[in-house]
Amino acid sequence: MIADKKFKSGFISIIGRPNVGKSTLLNALLGEKIAIISDKPQTTRNKILGIVNHPGAQMVFLDTPGIHKPMHRMNEFMVQTALRTYNEVDVILMLVEATELPGAGDRFIIETLAKVKTPVFLLINKVDLIKKDGLLPLMQEYSKLYNFTEIIPVSALKNDLGGLLDTILKRLPQGPQYFPDDQLTDQPERFIVSEIIREKIFELTKEEIPYATAVIIEEMKEEPDITRIHAAIIVERDSQKGILIGKGGSMLKKIGTLARLDAEKLLGAKIFLKLYVKVKKGWREDEHMLKNIGILTGEE
Repeated sequence: MIADKKFKSGFISIIGRPNVGKSTLLNALLGEKIAIISDKPQTTRNKILGIVNHPGAQMVFLDTPGIHKPMHRMNEFMVQTALRTYNEVDVILMLVEATELPGAGDRFIIETLAKVKTPVFLLINKVDLIKKDGLLPLMQEYSKLYNFTEIIPVSALKNDLGGLLDTILKRLPQGPQYFPDDQLTDQPERFIVSEIIREKIFELTKEEIPYATAVIIEEMKEEPDITRIHAAIIVERDSQKGILIGKGGSMLKKIGTLARLDAEKLLGAKIFLKLYVKVKKGWREDEHMLKNIGILTGEE
């Protein structure tokens, strides 16, 4: 850590319902894609850390799983991961959608903030999709529910963040530089590659398939001219395995090709990617499996 009496640093948690744009916001803040994005809810399963370096300051953002009513042990741990960040950070960013009034999911999250002393910013996302005269009534509705420290309209997709970084910076304490200037995340390359593969599964498959899927990097070997990666895609049923493989292996090949191209951009290396599909019944209830993919840690 680099000590500097004038340097400011801190941790910022991004919370909200599933699919409100938390991962899109993190990627916009970083200027790089490290969190996977999908139009399906509950895409993010792990707490993903992104680092933003600013002149004289370092901001460490935590993209958390969407807070929702859990259906499996896996989902319970995902929600616990999000709630646990409340007392670990200097600022909380609650993301909501501009296109709708506060719903049951938003109200539930606001209830979980009742005893929180950390400053909470309300970010109204997707403001590019509404008329300007609809914004003030929406801000007033949310103000009735909670005394937010700041209310900031943003469009994460359009990279319009409304002075968010400067507003956060005012709230950060003096502190050390936790990470080097060129580091974007604390996640290992194995995790990033597994997330890229999972993103392609979300993009290309339907219904329950993405949610019944986990990705484990079984081997990652760096050679002088190429990085060789063997990854297992875990599903719960034989029928899901058949869909993921596709006719003549077509679906698995498509997932692998798209994932390889994204991974090569991110890692800056030529990659050979080999995918397998394995069936493990009930893996979302299996604590050993949840530890293996990083959802369940020693903190629970």
